[in-house]
Amino acid sequence: MKVVEEFDNKLLGRKELKVAKTYDSNPGKEKVTQDIIKNFKTDEANFVIKSIKNSFGSNEFVIEVFIYDSEELKKKYEPRKKEKKK
Repeated sequence: MKVVEEFDNKLLGRKELKVAKTYDSNPGKEKVTQDIIKNFKTDEANFVIKSIKNSFGSNEFVIEVFIYDSEELKKKYEPRKKEKKK
C-alpha cells in the first residue's frame, strides 16, 4: 500500500489517509480491511473505510480511510447507522 495523502486531524483524534493499492479485481471491504490491519498495525474497531474507488480500466484502487486513536473517539465522531424498521 502506498500512502497518497495523509492528514493528522488532532482535533478529532484521527489520521485521514488516501491509500493506493493494485488489485486484480474489486477487492471489497473484507480484503481492504485485512490489508489496512496488516500495513498500519491497527485494530479493526479503530478505523473506518470511507470509500474504495478506481478509474475505469485501471487496477489501482484509491482507498479513503479514517484511523482513530481509540474506539471511543470513533463512536463519538462517526455517524450511527440507522436501524432497520420491523
